Amino acid sequence: MKLTVSLQVTLDGVAQANGGNNEEMDPGFTRGGWAIPLNDAEAVQYILDTWRRPDAFLLGRKTYGLFETYWGARNDDGGFGEAISSKPKYVVSTTLTEPSWEQTTVIPDDLPNRVKEIKARPGGELLVVGSVSLARWLLENELVDELNLVQFPVIVGEGERVFPHSGLDFRLQLTDSRVFGSGIVGLTYRVGGRPEYA
Repeated sequence: MKLTVSLQVTLDGVAQANGGNNEEMDPGFTRGGWAIPLNDAEAVQYILDTWRRPDAFLLGRKTYGLFETYWGARNDDGGFGEAISSKPKYVVSTTLTEPSWEQTTVIPDDLPNRVKEIKARPGGELLVVGSVSLARWLLENELVDELNLVQFPVIVGEGERVFPHSGLDFRLQLTDSRVFGSGIVGLTYRVGGRPEYA
């Protein structure tokens, strides 16, 4: 099973609070909601198609909580709620023990081996959305097969970035790109190997 990370990011790589500020989750961050003004129906459909494609989702604990509250109550909306509620969800958490959202499995420990077990299943796709810290961890542990970055034409100047200041290096191969009327760009990369340096 292919593991894909799909994140909405600013030009300066921030993936935090794209839909708005949540002070409980992001204390002191006041630049959330940077994705909302660019209400591009074609780009939204592109993101929705990405959510409809996988066989299962892999989520961090904070993202899972937000999504369960918002999308879990909209499981017949024909959109994002239905896309994620109708599929198995794996959530990485040491505190969640009895999830109420249907088709949820908790991964409390041994994350590298559990992810490898899921990936070893034949065919299909395991999709990570919205879980920036988890996405970084998966990349650093070389478990990501594909990166899908939906880049918004804005620089917010602060916030949690997808890529750390230092870490492993990766060679990427562009496999798909889309440019939307609002300036949003969808970029899909295959992850593999190390880059060559002059």
